[in-house]
Amino acid sequence: MSDRVFPGDRPTGGHPLVAHVLGARPNFPKAAPVINALADGAIGTGQVVIHTGQHYDERLSEIFFRELGLPEPDVNLGVGSGTHAQQTAALMVGLEREFTERSPALVIVYGDVNSTIAAALVAAKLHIPVAHVEAGLRSFDMTMPEEVNRRLTDQLSDLCFVTSPEAIGHLAAEGVPVEKVHFVGNPMIDTLLANLATFDTEAVRAAHGLPDRYVLATMHRPANVDSPEVAAELVGRLHEIADLADVVIPLHPRGRAVLLAAGLADHTGVHVLDPLGYIDFIAAVRGAAAVVTDSGGLQEETTILGVPCLTVRPNTERPITITHGTNQLVTFDELVPAARKALGQSASAGHAASDRTPPLWDGQAGPRIAEVITRYLGD
Repeated sequence: MSDRVFPGDRPTGGHPLVAHVLGARPNFPKAAPVINALADGAIGTGQVVIHTGQHYDERLSEIFFRELGLPEPDVNLGVGSGTHAQQTAALMVGLEREFTERSPALVIVYGDVNSTIAAALVAAKLHIPVAHVEAGLRSFDMTMPEEVNRRLTDQLSDLCFVTSPEAIGHLAAEGVPVEKVHFVGNPMIDTLLANLATFDTEAVRAAHGLPDRYVLATMHRPANVDSPEVAAELVGRLHEIADLADVVIPLHPRGRAVLLAAGLADHTGVHVLDPLGYIDFIAAVRGAAAVVTDSGGLQEETTILGVPCLTVRPNTERPITITHGTNQLVTFDELVPAARKALGQSASAGHAASDRTPPLWDGQAGPRIAEVITRYLGD
């Protein structure tokens, strides 16, 4: 029998310590409502924010802390980019050191990036409980690194916070005990609703010289941007859309070189921007006639904003954005006709928030999560 004392078993003195692990820009708007709700709770909970530095562009990470009112990270591991193995290994080494030194009573992870699975693995091996915010989402496409991350993270988690009802069934089918699963709503939507008044589309248009009518595009999935041949086909479709309406595309570091090499910026109607902060980006989305994307979170945000969203993927882990929102899955061949239709509809009707808002996407997910965590730590 080992005499080793695991960090999760050690007394922290005073209030229990919760460690939030954040690594990429989608994590930040999900974490902000949880961090703020725990800070406002009647029962005090110590918090530490560990920024892994998985996204190393300042506009993809640090600016989010300022805009969302998040506390400065207690530590930035500065891991940066690399292959999945290199990045995940570096994350695990750094996180093991932090968890061992700080002795958190609970590790909270968000979404499905490499920082998420690395933190869950390290915490599980140190016998520290894990809470997964955005649990149970499934694309059922194991070629996606995110699908691997989210499936494994859920198996290692003691608390699974789900954003939509179908996720409950996915977790049940995988044998996750029902007492671990909590339907709380979507904290990313908490952040969106809390900042609605700050999304100034006109200011973004003026700052970047954008036209009154445009399609906003984001592309970063490996299936769309890693292959020069596939990227060239995608660029051709985006140029066809630019014949119908200007295309604004803030370029993610992943795929930037390949898309530019494929001639993305060669069309006069394509506006290539550097990555935007959260406020400017959502303001640009809000003002778009339509969105073309392969992102997960953007499917959710357009659902609430009422902006037509064309997702260039064969599947989505967020089907509720199709049944209750404005999202549509499209192939390359379907993209331009779908964009033409969306542009026609937006020109005649304008944007209107969906009357089929997903359940519990009401801006109160953060407090619900904090309540469950507080009760869990108390028990």
